Amino acid sequence: MSSPIVIERLVKAPPERVYSYLTESELWAKWHGFDAVIEASPGGIFRMQMANGLTARGQFLVVEHNRRVVFTLGWVDHPGVPPGSTTVEIDLITEGDHTRIRLTHRDLALDEQPLHETGWSHHLSRLVLTAEGGDPGPDQGPDG
Repeated sequence: MSSPIVIERLVKAPPERVYSYLTESELWAKWHGFDAVIEASPGGIFRMQMANGLTARGQFLVVEHNRRVVFTLGWVDHPGVPPGSTTVEIDLITEGDHTRIRLTHRDLALDEQPLHETGWSHHLSRLVLTAEGGDPGPDQGPDG
């Protein structure tokens, strides 16, 4: 395994607003994917379906209200990253009346990193827009 992917974005919204987009199924689907099942408690289900039909699956490991979520992630349809084989940590850091989102994706093979980094960069930008009250529209993925 290689070094983790770390991506940060600053959003003009309080942590509790951003947190809701990480812990509620309907809100998650607005910025990332087509459909989601989010049971944000340790051992709870993490599942999302992307617009292209791919499905990610894992489970929540850590949930710290308005501060942090950690879940496993992998793809049902992609043998290179099977369900639950990697770990995603999303920290929410208060900076005045803004929130810094710091996403760390661990345990990805080196050849998987570029695709996942591109995907997270795309989706975190959609999260910022959504949490700030905008509408990113249907997710067509990084290439759409």
